[in-house]
Amino acid sequence: MSAPHLPGPPPRPGPPPGVRPGPPPGIRPAPVEEVGVASHPAVDAAVRGMANAEALAPADQIAQYEAAYDTLRETLASIDQA
Repeated sequence: MSAPHLPGPPPRPGPPPGVRPGPPPGIRPAPVEEVGVASHPAVDAAVRGMANAEALAPADQIAQYEAAYDTLRETLASIDQA
């Protein structure tokens, strides 16, 4: 005996998952302002760590991403306090 089929959630309106809609017709995004090179040693190290995580085993990737997340969160919190 098989289980009865249960319906899933109703479809969500909007673009399919993974597709980002562009601006509405007739609206142009604002130009990006060049601000020069801004660098922070802890942020740079976190970004390098995430880039290097690609070569790691999946379990090690998770640890690397979590460490980068913690570093970025702490760095942003310290900026907010300044």
